[in-house]
Amino acid sequence: MNRRPLKSRASGWAQKLAAWLAGTSVTPNQISIASMGFAGLAGGAFYLGGYWLLAAALFIQLRLLCNLLDGMVAVEGGKSTPDGPFWNEAPDRLSDILIITGFGYGLGLPTLGWAAAAMSILTAYIRELGDGADFSGPMAKPHRMALLTGAALIGAVVPAILPYALWLLLIGTAATALRRSYNLVQVLKT
Repeated sequence: MNRRPLKSRASGWAQKLAAWLAGTSVTPNQISIASMGFAGLAGGAFYLGGYWLLAAALFIQLRLLCNLLDGMVAVEGGKSTPDGPFWNEAPDRLSDILIITGFGYGLGLPTLGWAAAAMSILTAYIRELGDGADFSGPMAKPHRMALLTGAALIGAVVPAILPYALWLLLIGTAATALRRSYNLVQVLKT
């Protein structure tokens, strides 16, 4: 199984939290489902705008925490299941849609939000077409979530930056899809 290289996975707090969760009845798949719930809350907060953007930033980080912990509980905690790969990937795709389209609708730019969401799904699709290990950017999932978190925090005070952030997300994610496509074609040619 290919896993995104994350420094946070080696941190003491993450290892302790994952070990604690692994000792409970909570399953990795339930953690993945919780990540979708936080993504839905983030998308809703983006839609509401204003100071709700601060909540969007928090919910994005909670979504990412779930993404970190589901894999750690499954792999390091020994609670992986045969259907785990589905629950590792599918909730991430829906989460991207919920957050990014919520952002677009909140700005009154739903088409741009849907386009950026489609590009985020395309990047993951291209990664899966290969060996699943091409996590290159410039707008891979951690970069997308960092951009959205930063946009939410700054946008709560300076809302004028938000459309630019959505455009940057779209362009950067499209560039990522192109880069991963190029990388995949080069591998297939060898």
